[in-house]
Amino acid sequence: MDNGVKAPPGGGLSLSGIARALKYRNYRLYFSGQSVSLVGTWIQHTAMSWLVYKLTKSPFLMGIVAFSGQIPMFVLTPFAGVLADRMDRQKILIVSQVLAMLQALAISALVLANRIEVWHVIALSIFLGVVNAFDAPARQSFIVEIVDDRSDLGNAIALNSTLFNGARLIGPSIAGLVINAVGEGVCFLLNGLSYVGVLIALAAIKVPPHREPENKINVLAELKEGFQYVLSFSPIRAVIMLVALTSLAGMPYMLLLPIFTANILGGGPKTLGFLMGSVGMGALAGSFYLAARKGIAGLGRIIPAACALFGAGLVAFSQSTNLYLSMLLLFVTGMGMIMQVASSNTILQAIVEDSKRGRVMSIFAAFFMGLFPFGSLIAGSLAHHVGAPATVMAGGLICIAGALVFARNLPLYKEKMGPAYASLGI
Repeated sequence: MDNGVKAPPGGGLSLSGIARALKYRNYRLYFSGQSVSLVGTWIQHTAMSWLVYKLTKSPFLMGIVAFSGQIPMFVLTPFAGVLADRMDRQKILIVSQVLAMLQALAISALVLANRIEVWHVIALSIFLGVVNAFDAPARQSFIVEIVDDRSDLGNAIALNSTLFNGARLIGPSIAGLVINAVGEGVCFLLNGLSYVGVLIALAAIKVPPHREPENKINVLAELKEGFQYVLSFSPIRAVIMLVALTSLAGMPYMLLLPIFTANILGGGPKTLGFLMGSVGMGALAGSFYLAARKGIAGLGRIIPAACALFGAGLVAFSQSTNLYLSMLLLFVTGMGMIMQVASSNTILQAIVEDSKRGRVMSIFAAFFMGLFPFGSLIAGSLAHHVGAPATVMAGGLICIAGALVFARNLPLYKEKMGPAYASLGI
């Protein structure tokens, strides 16, 4: 398989090249626009979490809201992947960002007018979920178009993770202060305004004109072809399935953080901001490590190790009653989570065929983000019956078990990936 990628042979660290993808103009524009927008996204995420808890005081209803916002990812993203392979990805991103901005401004208006009800939150969450379902595969695939030398693709993906988690660190802290001072409505307004920067950046990016596939078949047939491609290659299948397990069992701990904040740690919005910021700090540290790596060699070993670290952090956090210990454990959790997901993303982007990139990344997004609502629904129901600590502990143990199974089969996956790695010069 030859994707035209010339990856460095090693997987060592190089601090001097940690930001090498920023030498490309298009990627710099994308990076700068996202740096503003993602802070707004995390401000809204934190405000939404606290708003729903304040409105419902029910773990089950919190799970329902999370489910309604994420289920479109699972249902629609694979179809959106077909469109990402057919259509101009830049235009898809511009439209999706405009719609996301309108969603943020709408919920801001409802909250500021003191008219917000749970059904409003559910409806607007579904709307944003539909937007994100089409945004995700286009965004994942667009990175390849704005990094001229694909040997820097892994660095670009790691820098994206660094940006995402830097925003995760800053956004919740700002949200906690803003909620305390003027309420949740201003948080949603700030997020709506933050989209202006990313829209300007996307409009300024110059990429070659989009070419329609020559031999297009119908959407369902192309979707089936994408799934068959994933299922037929065991390393890709295993990477996606481990990410799916993490999303289903582990990631719903984010839904339950307000409960840990209020009922176990005795805190409020500021404490929730500190906890989410700790996750962001850990993820940021993991992203910096991956960005400093010279190539993709060795990422196969990092994936199960990071998944196990994520699970162990969740197990320990579930038993903590001290704020500072909880923050430290969430730092570890965030580091494990991002190292697993970003490493998985990098391997998939490097070895997948260009003609199927949108579909493969849409399947990756569907199983990573699309299964989160099912996990949220299960976690909300379990927390209602057995409590949040037991629910988070169970999720952590499942992640550790999945990591052990992946690690056990890693030699087989390496053997299967030998030809693909050889085509990359590794």
